[in-house]
Amino acid sequence: MRQRRFIQCDVFTPTPTRGNALAVVVDGEDLNQQEMQQFAAWTNLAETTFVLPPQEPQADYRLKIFSPAREMLFAGHPTLGSCAAWLHAGGIAREPGRVRQECGVGIVEIDCRDPRQFAFAAPPTQIRPINPQTYEAIVARLEIPEERILHSAELENGPLWQAFQLDSAEAVLALDSARVRWPEFKALGFIGAQTADSELDFEVRMLAPSSGMSEDPITGSLNSALAHWLQSLGQLETPKLIAQGTSIGRHGRVAINPEGRQQVWIGGQTHILIDGSLLL
Repeated sequence: MRQRRFIQCDVFTPTPTRGNALAVVVDGEDLNQQEMQQFAAWTNLAETTFVLPPQEPQADYRLKIFSPAREMLFAGHPTLGSCAAWLHAGGIAREPGRVRQECGVGIVEIDCRDPRQFAFAAPPTQIRPINPQTYEAIVARLEIPEERILHSAELENGPLWQAFQLDSAEAVLALDSARVRWPEFKALGFIGAQTADSELDFEVRMLAPSSGMSEDPITGSLNSALAHWLQSLGQLETPKLIAQGTSIGRHGRVAINPEGRQQVWIGGQTHILIDGSLLL
């Protein structure tokens, strides 16, 4: 055990403590898989990350991402939060304003030119139909009226999502997460459009166990997958502002910015709340 730089931050919110918390071990060298997993279970946050020297020559650093129960190939708020923590701790990118993070899905680019809001390039997303039996089980369990479902798809961008577009933000917020039981279902993502007079474009919810809660506060990887899905549906011609966490008292805000027909950037604010060291 030794002293290591440790940062805890809040991601995807303009209001500190109203976003999604992240623990970052800035110096994760010489920790093994079991030690990382045990520490992630101890923090009991949705994700804990460990920053390591890169193995790919074009990367600025390598990131290992853990939930309290397992390692993850990719996650959105750990990507933005870890980048902010690495820069805060003195990291210097090879290319000014552009950080390249190596993780389980390969190299993820992060645009850091605006210090108020970083954005990552959404990794490719596989889009396919939901298994009919799974679809029927989800709809029945959550008692979703069929007429309120506009589209559905299974999305995979590292994590795997069963995604539904409902006809309104109101319909998304009306879902009762207490009806869902795990491990019967994997992660469920829901998106619905806000009213025309709102400053927001969509409301998003991700129903799956997270830090003892029945849903995740703000989910960058889900919004990343949803963005590619919206793009495929012809619904992402202009930038969008997403709200998430509303139903559990959070103030999550995710900016989605398309770049051409294939690329999309997922942005949000990060706040450094704890900066110190730990014995690990």
